[in-house]
Amino acid sequence: MTLASTRRLRGGAPSLLPARLRAALLCSIAASTLASASMPAAAQQAFPTKPVRFVATFPPGGGADLTGRILGARLGELWKQPVVVENRTGAGGSVGAELVSRANPDGYTLLLVAASHAVNAALLQKLSFDLLKDFKPVALATSAPILLAVNPRVKANNLLEFTGLMRAQPDKLDYASCGMATTHHFTMELYKFETKTSALHIPHSCAIAVANAVGGQLDVIAVTLASALPFVQQGKLRALALSSQDRSPLAPDIPTFRDSGMPELKGFAVENYYGLLAPSATPDAVVKKVEADVRAVLQDPDLRKKLAGAGLDPFFRSGADTAKLLRADVERYRRIAAIAGIKQE
Repeated sequence: MTLASTRRLRGGAPSLLPARLRAALLCSIAASTLASASMPAAAQQAFPTKPVRFVATFPPGGGADLTGRILGARLGELWKQPVVVENRTGAGGSVGAELVSRANPDGYTLLLVAASHAVNAALLQKLSFDLLKDFKPVALATSAPILLAVNPRVKANNLLEFTGLMRAQPDKLDYASCGMATTHHFTMELYKFETKTSALHIPHSCAIAVANAVGGQLDVIAVTLASALPFVQQGKLRALALSSQDRSPLAPDIPTFRDSGMPELKGFAVENYYGLLAPSATPDAVVKKVEADVRAVLQDPDLRKKLAGAGLDPFFRSGADTAKLLRADVERYRRIAAIAGIKQE
């Protein structure tokens, strides 16, 4: 071969390559390109390949923490990777949420979101993150229904009678919730708004509110169902209604606000939910896989028994539905806060 012909070969002159060789080279290049393009998808399908961290923004023993530990244990079995619940408390849940918003968006650090995060987004103006923009919803998994209950001396056997009692005695009744600017507080304020009634709010913790209602120091409470249910079953409290859209498997005989038959409450629902959010740049394939796996494990009867033992109802919502619910709740809580004068520093 001459020097000139060698230079033409190096220049890639197609006329010097046999047709079969050219075809083989093109196939090889195409195969290499397709393999490279498919590598990220394949890597995402393999998720997870190392431990996954769920960040709970409240102390151990609460709804978010229990959801993370029960759900995480079952997901860990499915994934054959540990799921670690890390409690990062502070600033009403904002410390842990900020940590996740800035985490590597690879699906290995997820936020155990609670309905209270929507309350924070509605009330707090100086958050260092945006709940609706800096996170990608994965799924909701559980809820802890909110119960309106009364001491048996209150002359109301159901929500319709209680509403009539409030209307007959404006500003005469007090009620206790699980704290200022909690979902329990918002439940009652929304109920008051819809029924055009009034009552004074006295913030407590759930446990203290229940104890005082059982002891007769309080007449009306809006608390997490699990904290009051034993006393309802013993006849020491009378259950009036649950704020959830559907009745709870924990107490199927307790009606919802919607079941009251009152036209103004036919669409009433305040959900006290827990689930998972990911940093906003997390790949969709990873988010979809976790969503699908959460949906699958929530069908497990053993897991449902564990949730019931912790006072939690299964409450699966897809990532898309979670996004809609968070946005709607932030808007609703802002509106009710302005009407009721609810503030949170």
